[in-house]
Amino acid sequence: MPTRLAVISTHPIQYYAPLFRRLAEHENINLHVFYGWTGGTEATYDHGFEQDVAWDIPLLEGYDSTFVPNEARDPGTHHFWGMVNPNLPEMVEKWRADAVLLFGWGWQSHLRVLRYFSGRIPIFFRGDSTLVDETFGPRQWVRRAVLWWVYRYVDYALYVGTRNREYFEAHGLSDEQLHWVPHAIDNDRFADPDGRIAREAHAWRRELGISDEDPAIVFAGKLSQNKAPTLLLSAFNQLDAANAHLIIAGAGPLEDELRRRAPTNTHFLGFQNQSRMPTVYRLGDVFVLPSRSETWGLAINEAMACGRAVVASTQVGCAPDLIDDKENGFVFEGGEEAALAEALQKLLDRPSLRAKMGEASARRIDDWSMGRATQRVVGAVRKHADPAQKSTVV
Repeated sequence: MPTRLAVISTHPIQYYAPLFRRLAEHENINLHVFYGWTGGTEATYDHGFEQDVAWDIPLLEGYDSTFVPNEARDPGTHHFWGMVNPNLPEMVEKWRADAVLLFGWGWQSHLRVLRYFSGRIPIFFRGDSTLVDETFGPRQWVRRAVLWWVYRYVDYALYVGTRNREYFEAHGLSDEQLHWVPHAIDNDRFADPDGRIAREAHAWRRELGISDEDPAIVFAGKLSQNKAPTLLLSAFNQLDAANAHLIIAGAGPLEDELRRRAPTNTHFLGFQNQSRMPTVYRLGDVFVLPSRSETWGLAINEAMACGRAVVASTQVGCAPDLIDDKENGFVFEGGEEAALAEALQKLLDRPSLRAKMGEASARRIDDWSMGRATQRVVGAVRKHADPAQKSTVV
């Protein structure tokens, strides 16, 4: 008998939809996703990009879902009261779920679901928080106390990687409660078996004035303080490589400043939607994520799936799991401009190293696949919420 798994998520998200489709296809899972907001399926203002965004890939196909009425005055994920869905627990209960998989707790309706179903059916939790930004002091002690209280309602946490596991352990979850489910993307969407995407990227490079011999560095993301694109630009300006190019894909509050400071061999692509990203990553030889704080950094997964060398700061959550320093890229100390420039210089000086690291990235990301993530979710859910176990209880 399949396990009836109710997924609670804020809104359709490009990174989770492929997982939901795979779970829905599995013979041991009967899946239904309950969304608290319609963001992502229609043009919605994104506070990070500072513009309306509607993703251009299918987010609702291949699995059953319901949009639960949201009574928030200002719906969205940017604040605790952006998800107010009074009917959510009742709808999940009416669907007769054997277990709940909750994505994040930081909204009113999600916290309510967590408390409502605690002790009734198994609650699985998915989040990617880390301890990277933790500072010691009274404020942090209060936060720790609150998080201990929240996570006592969680039965099992599906941690995404090393730093996320450390976070859950620090907030009271035991080894028996922790199950690894890799933070994966749809690697197949970024593959290029027939070379079509590579040809598109080559033509785009020519339009930008980048020759085949010129090395290029790519940054993609929100142009915000947290993502630290200004650090990357400063490091790029230090490099001894007159033919190198910097490609910046994204939008946000720092765009005007970056454009003022950028040399002529910097190319601003603006916001790029999801269908275009496999080509964007292939515009360069190296992808850089210099963030000051990043719980994971799925852009690293995407760049690796495109066979690119990757460079990330120590503040990027995925670094310990995905980047084997000097094997498929480099990890530099967060905020250290000179260290970032040194790593980039090594890659620009050696085309063979860039190619070798790109090949290593493609091999390494195979282990962080949507198929493996699906298997791990199903394994955890069936172990702790198999309906056959309930039927044998007297």
